[in-house]
Amino acid sequence: MQRQPAQAMLIDLDGVVRRWDPAVPAAAEAAHNLPAGILMQTAFAWDLLRPAIAGEITDAEWMHLVATRLPLPYDEAAAAVAEWQHHRGTVDPEALAFVREARAAGRRVGLATNATDRLRGDLEALGLTGEFDAVINSSELKIHKPAPDFFAQACRALDTEAPWVLFVDDDDRVIRGARAAKLLGFRWTGTQDLPYLRKALALPS
Repeated sequence: MQRQPAQAMLIDLDGVVRRWDPAVPAAAEAAHNLPAGILMQTAFAWDLLRPAIAGEITDAEWMHLVATRLPLPYDEAAAAVAEWQHHRGTVDPEALAFVREARAAGRRVGLATNATDRLRGDLEALGLTGEFDAVINSSELKIHKPAPDFFAQACRALDTEAPWVLFVDDDDRVIRGARAAKLLGFRWTGTQDLPYLRKALALPS
């Protein structure tokens, strides 16, 4: 880590600020006699996921394509997808408190996420609207992490040069991309990382 503290932070949404309950897709699969794990496996197939997070298709179109690939008649498959998607996750209270702490100390904080056009509605539903100085959404930029231009645009959104931006994500591949783009990348493993991150931002103790 560089000797001087970071001046701003970019933080990921899913797996960091937002938690997903694995019981939700499991329940939808069980209710419709689907193989365990098939909803996530299908949705995150790269040929379906990439267009959604790159803004080439809407979230609704993505979910439609997921339903067409499930081993059920379409109407039942769509119902299973809708049951799964009704749950929009929960906020990690410690991660959110850290974001607020950083902003209160004068550090600009941006949400930097690979997401669909549903993101703004999700932030509102989760009570996260207004909790960040900037929201950098891959589907709005039409480019996703870990592309170099994603990080460049995210840093511009915070008006901070890359070497002074702390980037927090739970994906190793994305962290490597951030470091290649000269950001200070840190892989999130849980709230046990918070003391280290506070030091990286030189937050008051």
